Amino acid sequence: QVQLVESGGGLVQPGGSLRLSCAASGSIFVINTMGWYRQTPGKQRELVAAITNGGSANYADSVKGRFTISRDNSKNTVYLQMNSLKPEDTAVYYCNANLRTTMSSSRMDFWGKGSLVTVSS
Repeated sequence: QVQLVESGGGLVQPGGSLRLSCAASGSIFVINTMGWYRQTPGKQRELVAAITNGGSANYADSVKGRFTISRDNSKNTVYLQMNSLKPEDTAVYYCNANLRTTMSSSRMDFWGKGSLVTVSS
């Protein structure tokens, strides 16, 4: 069993910053990609940023230059530093980990329960 536990969401004013964290635990052999997605009511979940276990990152165009994703492989933890936040960044942010639970298992996606980020004055 694998668990992803997110923390760091909350209310922030426009222009402010927040840092999200997500720690993976449980039966993990290797984590490939970790990432953050977000979703607002009535819309599909969208990729915000993702990072490989080698450190290569990619970002949605809407957050480039404002958000930074990083990970600590020794802690199975991924972070999302969000700066210059805008009201349109308001969403539930979900952590994702693509991993294998054993050496012979297929890659599987696991999700956190979500963390609400609200950007409002």
